[in-house]
Amino acid sequence: MKLDYRLTVLVGLGFMTVSAFWSLYDFVIPMIMLKAFGFGDTMAGVVMSLDNVLALFMLPLFGMLSDNTNTRIGRRMPYILGGTVMAVVSMLIIPYAVIANKQGLFIGALALALLSMSFYRSPAVALMPDVTPKPLRSKGNAVINLMGAVGGIMVLGMVALLAPDKDNINYWPLFLGTAFVMVVGVIILKLTVDEPGEVIRMRHNSAALGIDVKEAEHDDTLVTHEKLPKEYKKSLGFILLSVALWYMGYNAVTTAFSKYAMVSLDMKESQSASILMVASIAAIISFIPVGILSSQIGRKKMIIVGVVVLATVFATSAFYTGFNPMLFVSFALAGIAWAAINVNSLPMVLEMSKGANIGRYTGYYYTASMAAQVITPIVSGALLEHLGYHTLMPYGALFVGLAFLTMMRVRHGDSKPIIGTSRLEIFDVAD
Repeated sequence: MKLDYRLTVLVGLGFMTVSAFWSLYDFVIPMIMLKAFGFGDTMAGVVMSLDNVLALFMLPLFGMLSDNTNTRIGRRMPYILGGTVMAVVSMLIIPYAVIANKQGLFIGALALALLSMSFYRSPAVALMPDVTPKPLRSKGNAVINLMGAVGGIMVLGMVALLAPDKDNINYWPLFLGTAFVMVVGVIILKLTVDEPGEVIRMRHNSAALGIDVKEAEHDDTLVTHEKLPKEYKKSLGFILLSVALWYMGYNAVTTAFSKYAMVSLDMKESQSASILMVASIAAIISFIPVGILSSQIGRKKMIIVGVVVLATVFATSAFYTGFNPMLFVSFALAGIAWAAINVNSLPMVLEMSKGANIGRYTGYYYTASMAAQVITPIVSGALLEHLGYHTLMPYGALFVGLAFLTMMRVRHGDSKPIIGTSRLEIFDVAD
C-alpha cells in the first residue's frame, strides 16, 4: 500500500496556512512589542503565551467538536474555512494598531487572531489521519510537516525581504503577504479535496488490508469513548510528557531568537530570519526521507535521534558570541532534528486512537505542546530579562535533553506492519 502523495499534499495546505501564521507571529510579534510598545521581556513572554493559554482549552474542544460534526462538506472543512476567514480579518487589524499606536487595539486584535487559529488548528491537522491509513501516517505526517515548513519558509522569506529597519514599525507588507498565503491555500484545499469521499475511501482500503476493519463500517458503529489499557495509557502519558519537554526547549529558542540575535549576536532582523529560514529549508529536504526511514526503523528511534541532535545543537550554539557562518550549519541540523521529532510524535499518539476520535487525540497532543508553550515564554523571558540573553540556548538544551529520558519509557505507538496481499507487497516501501 502506497501513500497518496497528491492527496496528502493538498490536505497539507491547511497546515501550511497554520504554519504561515505562526511563523509571522513568532518572528514579528516580539519585535512589535519591543519596537512599537516597549514591552519588557517578561511582559512580552506573558503576551506570547496567550495563544498557548487559549490552546489548552480550545484545541481539545474543537478537536472533539469536529469529531462529532457531520456536514455535506465533511467534519473538518467547516472549521478550516471559518477559522481562516476569522484569522485573516483579525490579523490585518494588527499592523493598523501598531502604526496608530493603539496598544489596546493591538492586544484585542491579537487575541481575536489567536482565538481564530485555535478554532481550526486541530481540525486542519486531524484531516490527514482521517484520510490516511495508520501504517502510513508517519509518511503522511512527513508530507504535512513539509507543507507546514513551506508555509513557514514563505513567511520567513518575506521577512528577509520586507522586514522594516530598526526604527521602522510598518509591518503591513508582511501581514498582507501572510494573509494572501492563507487565503489562497485554503481555497485550493476546498476546491481539490472531497473530504467525505476521501474518508470513505481510506476506510475501505484499510479494511481490505486487515487494518481497523471496524472503521470501514458505518460511523455509528465506531466507539469514541473506549478506555485504553493501562500499559497504553502509561506510554501515552510519557509521549505527551516528551512533547511538552521538547516544546519547552524548542519554543523558547524560536520565539526569542529574533531578539537574541539582535541583542547577543548584534545581528540584523534579516540575518536572523535567514538563519531560521535555513533551518526550515533543511527540514523541508529531510521530511520525506525521515518519514520513509521511520517506517523502516521505527518512530521511537527516529525521535530519540532527533532529540539528541537538537539538544546538542542548542548546547553548542551557546558558545557563539557574534554572527558566525557556522550558525547556518547548526540550525540546518536543528531543522533536520526537529523534522525527525515532529514527523513521528503525532502519529505515535494517533496510533492509539480510533477513527471516530482522531480529533480528540490530536487535541491531547496539542494540549501537551501548548501547556509547555504557556510556561516557557514566561520562564525563559524572565531569565532573559533578569539573568541575560546567554541563558536562552542552555535553557533550550536542558528541556530537549530531558525529553530523551521520558521517550526511553515509551513502549507503544510505533506503526504496525502492513499486511500485504503477497510477500513482495510487504517489501514495497519505495513510494
